[in-house]
Amino acid sequence: MDTALDTRTESQQIVQDNLDYTLFSWSKQKGQNPLAIKYAEGVYLYDYDDNRVIDFSSGLMNVNIGHGNQRITEAVMKQMQEVAYVTPSCVTKARGELGKKLAEICPGDLNKAFFTLCGATSIENALKLARISTGRHKIITRYQSYHGASYGAASAGGDPRKLPMDSQQAPNFVHIDIPYGYRWEYGEENLLKECLQRFERTIAFEGPGNIAAILLEGASGSSGCFTYPKGFLKGIRKLCDQHGILLIMDEVMSGFGRTGKWFGFEHEDIVPDMICMAKGLTCGYLPFGCLMVTDRIASKFDDAMLPLGLTYSAHPVCCAAALETLKIYEDENLIENTRAMERYLNGRIEELKKQHPSIGDWRNQGLLGCLEIVKDRSTREAMAPFNAKPDEMVVMNKVAAKIRELGMYTFVRWNYVFIAPPLCVTKEQIDEGLAIISEALKIADANVLRG
Repeated sequence: MDTALDTRTESQQIVQDNLDYTLFSWSKQKGQNPLAIKYAEGVYLYDYDDNRVIDFSSGLMNVNIGHGNQRITEAVMKQMQEVAYVTPSCVTKARGELGKKLAEICPGDLNKAFFTLCGATSIENALKLARISTGRHKIITRYQSYHGASYGAASAGGDPRKLPMDSQQAPNFVHIDIPYGYRWEYGEENLLKECLQRFERTIAFEGPGNIAAILLEGASGSSGCFTYPKGFLKGIRKLCDQHGILLIMDEVMSGFGRTGKWFGFEHEDIVPDMICMAKGLTCGYLPFGCLMVTDRIASKFDDAMLPLGLTYSAHPVCCAAALETLKIYEDENLIENTRAMERYLNGRIEELKKQHPSIGDWRNQGLLGCLEIVKDRSTREAMAPFNAKPDEMVVMNKVAAKIRELGMYTFVRWNYVFIAPPLCVTKEQIDEGLAIISEALKIADANVLRG
């Protein structure tokens, strides 16, 4: 027996077992230094040495209701004591009640739920259904977006994480670069016009009769929280109606209160043809997703086979967890709290801008925001470029390391620092988190170019 093992703490042993026997997502495997989490509550994570870490990104922007809510535990236990699994051709009370509740939440005639396993499987099935129901094959999406890691979802997205499998991408995806306000020089009124004209030109170039759907995030997330110009989604809805194109909204990250409404697209009062859901549907307590479709689309399969299927579709335990999660949003007024905390957070960020010359921009909807860190406010030169190489990430890596050292878990990607705490966050907890970020940004400030 290796005597070195005898001297390890429980935490060190847990970390070592994970390093030795598991693989880590989106990372080189050597040099990992993960947090070993024993339990979590509210906006906090606790490791095996009882150190408290504030979670300022809600896990993967999915733990909207906060950690450790035992109402989910009780709902899951109750369902498992009744029946843990039935095939998707059978039904349960939880499945029907969840479908009914989602139909109440969703606008228009989005009344039919196909339950999936995660965000990527929601996207995959939306792509398949769009092509089957229209008889068309092309999907228009945005370059700076992320829709999941499976082949179809990754090909639909524009995130550079797909580039290592570039030669294996799924076909018939057309990408558009949508400008965003901070790096647009020609006036806000021209930004909306340019964004919509890019779609109009692309539809004309690709052939309207070939395009099955336009797929967009309800609100931008891990690509940089880019906000659409006001009126953009209404314009896209009009284009879709004009050409018989379906509109698919990816609300996997932006849904379920994250932007201050049930769904991000509701800020423009539109009704899409499909909504892809996951993350906030069960808040990570169990893996689960949903594709919500209109009655019009669903009716196409009244007398024809619906060619969608998953072994764990409508899993009873996951349905029970999701149903209880939706009740928690309402009972604890989490969407109302999100709007209140958005106002408070935005005000506090304005104060931080005065202290830190490295803050170039702050983009936020509800509690889905990020700071864009720059070397020079006048030129807006980024502290690290898009898809930065390791040697271009030196400063931002130091910022990220300081954030973790000071007891925070959140994402630092390229020149972005993400701020997306659970929707149950309080003003005091926002202040606590921003104090950590402010201290870390002193490292970035020291690298600002000064004339």
